Amino acid sequence: MIYMNNIIKQYKLGGESIYALDHVSLHVGEGEYVAIIGPSGSGKSTLMNIIGCLDTADSGEYQLAGKKIGSYSSRQLARLRNRHIGFIFQGFHLLQKLTALENVELPLIYQKVGRRERRKRAKAALEKVGLGQRMGHKPTELSGGQQQRCAIARALVTRPKLILADEPTGNLDSRTGQEIMAMLDELHAAGNTIVLITHDSDVAARADRLIRIVDGRVHEHTSSASADKAALAKEA
Repeated sequence: MIYMNNIIKQYKLGGESIYALDHVSLHVGEGEYVAIIGPSGSGKSTLMNIIGCLDTADSGEYQLAGKKIGSYSSRQLARLRNRHIGFIFQGFHLLQKLTALENVELPLIYQKVGRRERRKRAKAALEKVGLGQRMGHKPTELSGGQQQRCAIARALVTRPKLILADEPTGNLDSRTGQEIMAMLDELHAAGNTIVLITHDSDVAARADRLIRIVDGRVHEHTSSASADKAALAKEA
C-alpha cells in the first residue's frame, strides 16, 4: 500500500537547511494497522503530509497503491487523495454551515457521484458510525465525539484504500477517545488499511505495528504495539 525509499524533505531556516525527513524508508502493507509515533518536532506531520499526498518530498521514491507519485501535478495529487485516502483529523475539519449528511456527501460531489447514490452512501456511512439520528444536525449541534464520528463517516464514504488518522483523539476526552479508537479497531478488523499519526503511546499501542520517528529519522519498527507500550511512554 505504502512504499517509501530514502525520502528527504528539507526546509530553509535562517539560511540553514533543516531536515524534516532524513532518508526515511518504510513500507505499509494492504490491510495493516500501523502507528507512527514520535515527539513534537520529530517529523510526524511532514511524514503524514507526504503519505497523504498533501505535500511532496524533495527526493526519494514514494509509491501509493502501486502508483509512483513523485511527478504528479497538484491536480493529480488532489484526485488521488479524493479517491484513495480517507482523512481523519484532530480538528475534525467539518464545514460549519453544512449538516452532518452534507459534510459526508462532499467528497462524493468532488467525485461527481450522482445525487441519489451519494446520499445513499452518505446515510449508510453515518449509520455505520452511530449517527443515523443526527444526519440533519450541523457540527455546532454535535458533541466533539459526534463530530469525529462524522469525520470518520466522511473518510469512509469514498471507500478509500487507506485511512490516515492524524491525532484523531487529540481534541476529545479520554472516554470519547477510547470510543473513537475502538471504532478504528473495528475498521481495521473489517480489512481497512490504517496509518495512525500520534504522540500518545496509549493510542499508538492499539496498532499492530509501530514506526518510531525522531529528528526526521525512522529509528525502529516494532511488530507488537502492546508489548512495547512501556518503552513508547518515553517518547510521549
